[in-house]
Amino acid sequence: MGMECVLCGKKPIVGNQKTYRGKAKYLGGVGKKITGTSRRVFYPNLQRIQIELDGIVSRKRVCVQCIRSGKAKRPIKRKPFALPQV
Repeated sequence: MGMECVLCGKKPIVGNQKTYRGKAKYLGGVGKKITGTSRRVFYPNLQRIQIELDGIVSRKRVCVQCIRSGKAKRPIKRKPFALPQV
């Protein structure tokens, strides 16, 4: 399964890296020109965290967008604090 988010399925995608030369127009030049393109890989920001999937707690690779949006359900490590009954 390699480098893939277990929740959303995000995985590496392939794109281009462009090389420019010249001075930008807003700086007084004639504009930037593309002198070359090479292939590159965009990797997702994956973290290995403990999540609860179908009631089972295990370490999985999850992207940060899923962690921040709340899709990754973190396990409860201890009972919530409660005041003793008097």
